Amino acid sequence: MSDSPSPAPGWIPSLRGKLLVALAGDPTGMAPYVRAIAEGDDAGYFAENGPAWTVHAGTGTLVAGIRALLLQALHPGALAGVHDWSRYREDPLGRLTGTVRWVVTLTYGSRTQADAETARVGRFHQRVKGEYRAGDGHERSYSAEAPDLVRWVHLAFTDAFLSGHEVSRRPIPGGPDAYVADWATAGRLMRVVDPPLTRAALHAELDGFLERGELRHDERVDEVVRFLKKPPFRGLMGLSYRVLFAAAVATIPPRFRKMLGLRRSPLPVLTVTRLVLRVTERALGSGPRAQDMARERLRRLGV
Repeated sequence: MSDSPSPAPGWIPSLRGKLLVALAGDPTGMAPYVRAIAEGDDAGYFAENGPAWTVHAGTGTLVAGIRALLLQALHPGALAGVHDWSRYREDPLGRLTGTVRWVVTLTYGSRTQADAETARVGRFHQRVKGEYRAGDGHERSYSAEAPDLVRWVHLAFTDAFLSGHEVSRRPIPGGPDAYVADWATAGRLMRVVDPPLTRAALHAELDGFLERGELRHDERVDEVVRFLKKPPFRGLMGLSYRVLFAAAVATIPPRFRKMLGLRRSPLPVLTVTRLVLRVTERALGSGPRAQDMARERLRRLGV
């Protein structure tokens, strides 16, 4: 009897290609920016197999991405920027792959690559300006570089990716606080002043936005929620997405979920989600990924 592993079912490569087109814009997962991660002359901002590496390599990020977009939509300034400047309705995958590129490059790239990617995002943010109706009902100006908006996006992102990873029940080196402290580096790169370093501090800041009346539910929030419920995915991808959406909703605290106009499903969606994530993990693990490119750079540098 052979001890070699059994080959992956024929549908695994097909599923992997569809996932990677949605996430990275390339069916092989080796978009030019991913291949470039193997290059560079430094170890990067995040330690190999550390908290950020572990969380962002996990399939819980599929839940986290949906959750982050839902939570971010509650800040009318952040939502105005998306509404006025993003083409998420016409090109939802394009917006997704742009965000994935930033996360992947910061997490696994060299410091030079991460700084260049941060600068690229920053140049776009310089143009994102306009007006919005604040939580208190008054008209205000917004800028994507405004400290409160940048902070809210960082908080929502960090909390979403931590919660998404916990759905998968995979361990985090050092625990949840270690991830919050690790990813605070990304916050600082985006000019967030003194980002939270523990989960308790993170949740306290999120609650503060709600208690100060800075968050708001309006027709634009309803529009984003409707879109995220039914994006243009079909077949197995569409079915899996509905499970992931339900899981994202289930992980949102009731006070924020109520503002979004969403209810937690009475079904055991987190249990079903873990099955979906395991299948996805097998599919994505059947070929090279960004962390493999990062390890190639680290081995070349002797790190």
